[in-house]
Amino acid sequence: MNDNKDLNILIENLKEDDPDKRKEAADNLGETGVETAVEPLLGVLTDDNPQVRFAAAKALGKIGEPAIDPLVLILKNEEGNIRRYATLALKDIKSDKVVDQLVEALNDDDWSVRKFASKALGEIGNNTAIEPLIDTLTDEDWGVRVAAVKALGDIGDEKGIDPIKKARRAATGDKEFKKACNKALKKIQKK
Repeated sequence: MNDNKDLNILIENLKEDDPDKRKEAADNLGETGVETAVEPLLGVLTDDNPQVRFAAAKALGKIGEPAIDPLVLILKNEEGNIRRYATLALKDIKSDKVVDQLVEALNDDDWSVRKFASKALGEIGNNTAIEPLIDTLTDEDWGVRVAAVKALGDIGDEKGIDPIKKARRAATGDKEFKKACNKALKKIQKK
């Protein structure tokens, strides 16, 4: 889709009243992969409709590298939902360039930002995330702890074994967390 007219129509459709049309436009812009779609998609990360915001984040993830710097700026400077979606997009980009920012996001006030950051770090698989993820095993939020355990399993470094075992022992009565710990340990031991 090199046709600028089609691209402009998609960008205009991000402003439609119908959220389905906005979502479809965001999806299609992600498929184009063009850098000029980044700015308009960033604007839609604050849309009233969560499906539109999600579609915009996914689209930015598909566009990849050109979206990294503006997404990192959002993560550092903005408040609220937009940061969750920026983290989600960065997760999909899976670039070593964002590891430091995602490690920083592990200390965010918003549990969902911490959770997405943990998942992203596991998917990227960079070993510099191991120690920060180990620290996240004691997060106050259950979902963040589970995401950190899974991420350590995905990275597969043996440094994660003892901390995961310790977290598993501390999780008395929490069968789901213990199950996640066991899966992560198996993954690490297979590598």
